[in-house]
Amino acid sequence: MILIGTKCRLEQTVTRELTAGAIGSGALPVFGTPFMAAMMENAAMTALQTFLEEGQGSVGTHLDISHDAPTPVGMKVYAEAEITAVSENGRMVDFQVSAWDEKGPIGKGTHTRAIIGNEKFLAKCNAKLDK
Repeated sequence: MILIGTKCRLEQTVTRELTAGAIGSGALPVFGTPFMAAMMENAAMTALQTFLEEGQGSVGTHLDISHDAPTPVGMKVYAEAEITAVSENGRMVDFQVSAWDEKGPIGKGTHTRAIIGNEKFLAKCNAKLDK
């Protein structure tokens, strides 16, 4: 049973490789939005993983976030995901996600993940190569 309110918090230090300029989502040497989004998804995946059975995983299906403040190279950033809802069939899980740096909030939003069978999911994905 997936517990509403379960949280996971991750942290990392912004490096040049994690900037908007490095990934091409912008030109400046500030923490890139794609990296913030990935941190939020990783926190959600990690929070959910403890409830999954052997052979199960989860994939992101929706992410609605804002990136509200810049973070310079060298500063720590944090992302947190909290489980807020589980669908009736137990396959879709909603999260509140947020991010901040050492000076305050930098982003927030919502995220949804689907619980999948890893082998079945990969087989369906790889079947695209057969056509």
